[in-house]
Amino acid sequence: MNIDVIYLVTVIIVILISMTLHEAMHAYASYWLGDNTAKLQGRLTLNPIKHIDPFLTLLLPIMLAAVGAPIFGGAKPVPINTNALRFGEWGMAIVALAGPLTNFVIAFIAFGIWALIGAPEHGVWMQSLGIIVSVNLGFFIFNMIPIPPLDGSRVLYALAPDFFRRGMEAVENYGIMIVFGIILITGDSFGIFITSAVGFFTTVFAGVFFH
Repeated sequence: MNIDVIYLVTVIIVILISMTLHEAMHAYASYWLGDNTAKLQGRLTLNPIKHIDPFLTLLLPIMLAAVGAPIFGGAKPVPINTNALRFGEWGMAIVALAGPLTNFVIAFIAFGIWALIGAPEHGVWMQSLGIIVSVNLGFFIFNMIPIPPLDGSRVLYALAPDFFRRGMEAVENYGIMIVFGIILITGDSFGIFITSAVGFFTTVFAGVFFH
């Protein structure tokens, strides 16, 4: 299997920057809403070393990139004291959304730059901007899946009745294993879902810039 080294290096750089901004925005949002836990634990920073998870941030996305699969992943969760946040569960939902929405905005800006500068169909600019768009949309989509502890579940916490929240709390410690179990069971279908969702959003972006 031939692996494009330049492509993989670009993917790694994009992942590190994107996930650092993702986690830092969780931390800044929680601090803004009154919780200084992330700050006390050194997570209110743009230092990627403080945020990366060896498997979710590096190994998993790199393996996916190496086999040509859609790229997604995560990072070390930012510690949050929900009791210290303003607005209760809605405050937690805001903190949770801050991360994936950051990835969405990065993807939108990268697509906009490509559209506005008229990047050539081939070449470093096209590849780099394309990677930024696809990686960040992949992170956005994956993290918005409403299964604890992924960020999308926090929106359900804010909307759901108490009995449903308690059920979600019961599975939260095993949530990431459930997510990967779903990925293994569904196989190519999960990759198709991510690819289709990325395609949908890039079509939306194209509609904004090329209407």
